[in-house]
Amino acid sequence: MSSHAGHGHHDAHAPATPVDAHAPAHAHSPAHVHGSGGDPTTDIDWDVLGPLLEQEAELNGAQYEEAARWIAALPTAPNVRRVLDIGSGPGVVSCLLAEVFPEAEVVAVDATPALLERAKNRARRLGVIDRFLTLEAELPADFDRLGEADLIWAGNSLHHLGDQRAALAGFAGLLRPGGTVALVEGGLPTRRLPRDIGIGQPGLEARMGAAAATRFQHMRSELPGAKRETEDWSALFTAVGLVPQGTRSFLLDLPAPLSGPARDHVVASITREREVLGELLSAEDSAVLDRLLDPEDPEGLHHRPDVHLLTARTVHLGRRD
Repeated sequence: MSSHAGHGHHDAHAPATPVDAHAPAHAHSPAHVHGSGGDPTTDIDWDVLGPLLEQEAELNGAQYEEAARWIAALPTAPNVRRVLDIGSGPGVVSCLLAEVFPEAEVVAVDATPALLERAKNRARRLGVIDRFLTLEAELPADFDRLGEADLIWAGNSLHHLGDQRAALAGFAGLLRPGGTVALVEGGLPTRRLPRDIGIGQPGLEARMGAAAATRFQHMRSELPGAKRETEDWSALFTAVGLVPQGTRSFLLDLPAPLSGPARDHVVASITREREVLGELLSAEDSAVLDRLLDPEDPEGLHHRPDVHLLTARTVHLGRRD
């Protein structure tokens, strides 16, 4: 497993803002997991991408906290003593889970040492380091190193494993009785601009989303042991012996005008998408993106009053009886 997501959390590869533009409906995050050699992205500069993943996850923090508190308040909620954050990226969600579940040991699991170091430093800053561990691991090979858990949070990470059903069965096997898998998959495409921005053809972000979907499918097809699955997560929970416990979506809605940090994130994420989508974009759309990313262009993202940030992330829960 190589996770690079900031959790929404997880994404040099995260879906909701396709920071790596793998996923059609997210990046994101923030942030994920994929089998060795499965990701075509190479030579990632984590000193650059790490802060971007952190920033994305922090912007989505209210969504993730709401999701975690939803889990904690369920009548069927387990007594959470140990949490695995699969594809933790820089640990923003890991630390949030440590705060929501104050009796739990939280283990941030990722394949990237630089991101795990960020996670550890964050836990130290937030005062949860005494209950916080990091584990460098590649999934599915290292399932037997993860240990038991009462809550497994898989934020935009399952889709980076070739055999998603087998991976979900692996998660189920780690759960203690009453334990829960929280699967963050799906949601809505991120939107940051109006449909018609006044330059180029209307519908730029929709076309970028289509290109990201193409790239995502290419990524999936190249993963070791890749198998196609209908993305009916409740049915997959049932197939691996878990009881579906519900699905909810959580909205991030930052209308224009954006704060400075949110605008900086939009600029950084679209810059990354421009790089990774490459030839999947038309020459006209590439030229428009160049203008949008030019800090001197009055029509660019640095100056436009209509830049916003709107997305939704969906969480699916499965419980072990």
